[in-house]
Amino acid sequence: MDERTADNLELVGGWICLDFANTATARDEALRRLRREYLPTYGQLVAWSRHAGLLAEVETKALLKTAACHPALAAAVLDCAIALRETIYRIFTAIAQAREPDSRDLATTNAVLHAALSRLQVIPSAGGFQWAWVEGEGELDRMLWPIVRSAADLLISADLRRVRQCAGEGCDWLFVDTSKNQSRRWCSMNMCGSRDKARRYYRRRKTQKR
Repeated sequence: MDERTADNLELVGGWICLDFANTATARDEALRRLRREYLPTYGQLVAWSRHAGLLAEVETKALLKTAACHPALAAAVLDCAIALRETIYRIFTAIAQAREPDSRDLATTNAVLHAALSRLQVIPSAGGFQWAWVEGEGELDRMLWPIVRSAADLLISADLRRVRQCAGEGCDWLFVDTSKNQSRRWCSMNMCGSRDKARRYYRRRKTQKR
């Protein structure tokens, strides 16, 4: 039984945009029985964002309070978040499979990126300056800004050639393969790796008994 939820989901992607893409699984229609959606509500989106380090506790409480006062707006933001997630998933799945991403998905990413970067500015910090997101009242989509920037940064980084898709049955999670020989097959050895080995062992034993 899958006991994972938005606030304890493994962060194995290596980049926050891939971790975000991994908040659902088994998108293939043939694996519908294994499908899981970990962001069914806006509250779960906030919970995952807090878990992933995108929101501070005070921001989390403020967003949930605003969402409770404006449920229709929160639902609309959730729809946008899921649409962005699936766009990111399609782009990096294509790359992992050595295919060209759909130009429409890139256009969507660029449109969201353009809006997000309008909230980014340089501010003074100890000994210099740093990037910071300018957040206003009631901006329920603020967690999407660093996610789409992460996707853009990954697309132009050297890590792009290391993007892989999990080989585990029913798992389509994405990750950056940082292994020395670039032979990592699973999103996590503790999850899909162990399950895959157990399945193969069971199949071998079953074959031997025939």
